[in-house]
Amino acid sequence: MFKKILIANRGEIACRVAATARRLAIRTVAVYSDADAHANHVRACDESVHLGGSAPKDSYLRWEKIIAAAKATGAQAVHPGYGFLSENEDFAKACAEAGLVFIGPPAEAILAMGLKAESKRLMEKAGVPLVPGYHGAEQGAQLLQREADRIGYPALIKASAGGGGKGMRIVEKSEDFAAALASCQREAINSFGSDAVLIEKYVQRPRHIEIQVFGDTHGNYVYLFERDCSVQRRHQKVLEEAPAPGMPEAMRRQMGEAAVNAARAVNYVGAGTVEFIVEQTGGYDQPEAMKFYFMEMNTRLQVEHPVTEAITGLDLVEWQLRVAAGEPLPLAQEQLQIHGHAIEARICAENPDNNFLPATGTLQVYRKPAQHSAFERSPVRVDDGVRQGGEISPFYDSMIAKLIVHGATRAEALARLDAALAEVHIVGVQTNVQFLRGVLATESFAQARLDTALIERERAVLFDREPLGLPLAVAAAVTQQILGEWPQSQRSGPATGFARRDGWRALGTYSRPFAFEFHGEPVNALLRYEGDGGLHLTVGEGDAAVAGPLAVGQFPDGRIELAFNGGRHALNVYLLQEQAHVFAPQGATRITPVDRLAHAGDTQAEGGRLTAPMPGKVVSFAVKAGDSVTKGQPLAVMEAMKMEHTIAAPADGTVQELLYAPGDQVTEGAELLRLAAAQ
Repeated sequence: MFKKILIANRGEIACRVAATARRLAIRTVAVYSDADAHANHVRACDESVHLGGSAPKDSYLRWEKIIAAAKATGAQAVHPGYGFLSENEDFAKACAEAGLVFIGPPAEAILAMGLKAESKRLMEKAGVPLVPGYHGAEQGAQLLQREADRIGYPALIKASAGGGGKGMRIVEKSEDFAAALASCQREAINSFGSDAVLIEKYVQRPRHIEIQVFGDTHGNYVYLFERDCSVQRRHQKVLEEAPAPGMPEAMRRQMGEAAVNAARAVNYVGAGTVEFIVEQTGGYDQPEAMKFYFMEMNTRLQVEHPVTEAITGLDLVEWQLRVAAGEPLPLAQEQLQIHGHAIEARICAENPDNNFLPATGTLQVYRKPAQHSAFERSPVRVDDGVRQGGEISPFYDSMIAKLIVHGATRAEALARLDAALAEVHIVGVQTNVQFLRGVLATESFAQARLDTALIERERAVLFDREPLGLPLAVAAAVTQQILGEWPQSQRSGPATGFARRDGWRALGTYSRPFAFEFHGEPVNALLRYEGDGGLHLTVGEGDAAVAGPLAVGQFPDGRIELAFNGGRHALNVYLLQEQAHVFAPQGATRITPVDRLAHAGDTQAEGGRLTAPMPGKVVSFAVKAGDSVTKGQPLAVMEAMKMEHTIAAPADGTVQELLYAPGDQVTEGAELLRLAAAQ
């Protein structure tokens, strides 16, 4: 076994690899960028080496510096994690040439499976079922258009060297093909350095089911069962589970054997994932009618590998290390078994209500559920690479953490995941936590009616949700404010009237007004201090007002207790960024206290401005000064967190001025161009 390895990655996967290495008494070397100088993965390793600037091209993609760091620190092997250089055959070759073991497959296997078109041809020879499509080397735009027309619409354009949902476009009709192809190729060049694409039939009502495979240098291969990754947004996974719900045992065996055949075809070594698209020809309740087609092979460890670890009780990183060190696979196929059910939720810094736009900021509050050992079949596991006070920067992927749960049944795992998500409190960065809880609550997910369109199908109940409601949000914000004004001794019980600082009067009552903004709307509230020491709260005005006694207190752990409007609630409230962030078992929300004495300021919205919704790079403009545009027309393309985002015209008008050029880096809120509204 190795004595020291270098981890050529960052974030949670670097922390994850370091944890297994520590358990096996293997010393570790971290590498880091300027942005990650104080990151968790640096602390998790025994040594660390600075690579360069914050952008990946200046640090984590500089493989010559990584190899130099490995040799300088005496590392014997390099673990690439996932992303960055994990599927770069040149990096794998360079490691071997430098006398370092690449903890992954041979460079030839990476190359063969990294090019989707070539891998499809190999799989066809190996007898693995393929989706109808075009995988040829000729890449002329007219030819690709003809092939898409031949295959039929909807069609899928995919970057041949792609992965992770990048460089992928669904085309609904022929006239949309040219624009989608150009966008896909541009994103492919930026992400993978190649604009080659393939065209495939877009399978209707598809499930995304993948098989975890392992091979060793002794010719042994196994599959460690399947993961269902059908719940996706923007072609990227949101929830993953193992085993796949409703999977017939015969199909599990067929898919597993097909995945092993795929691995054998390229002499694969180490951990890999063979991804299949599964067509549900007979409906959600007829699994016996499912057909599966090879989609691609990811020649690395997957983000979602923890669910496989949960149902098998195995540490896949340990398997990677042992295989890379020349050992045979620890178990044979007949020794592998499935135990219970596991689900993983990806907690990301993003705004689901704004097309999942990535978010940046400081983790001013970061609380997570209690967890057990990461490598046993524990009820709750959190894999992360962040801590409270850390920054979510625009340079890397938007994922904050992975929350993994395990239960005896799918229903038990689902309930456990929802309860664990309720214990996740993040303030300072917008996240998808409440969206994830919404997905779990949908009838489609609860009943395992899964396909890659689940989110779109359930759109009406998933977006712009308010889980707590106005009365409770106001009551929580009022309670947080008045508890902050009380002496500590009074917060958990009654106090003598003259020791109180909450507005109590010896004679009569006293009313105190509050003002808030909730989902963009102003809200007034009135708190009345009764002569007997009681509290009475009125939320809103007129016929819509909600009023009643308010009882408040505080638990020793800081949670707020309140009773109002017929319910008793235990909440956490954090007053940060001029907002009250309220977390309750049923969900979370934000409400903004308004200083009634402060000047309102100039609230007139600025017209004619189009600003960057996040920090990033200007990729292109689709218009020039003087052009007339219509509402919804694409104006510019930005790139941030490895994804492209289109800026569209909010109304009809005329472009007055472009304020940046393609390639410019811009900050959040920067004015990109000026638009004169149509008269």
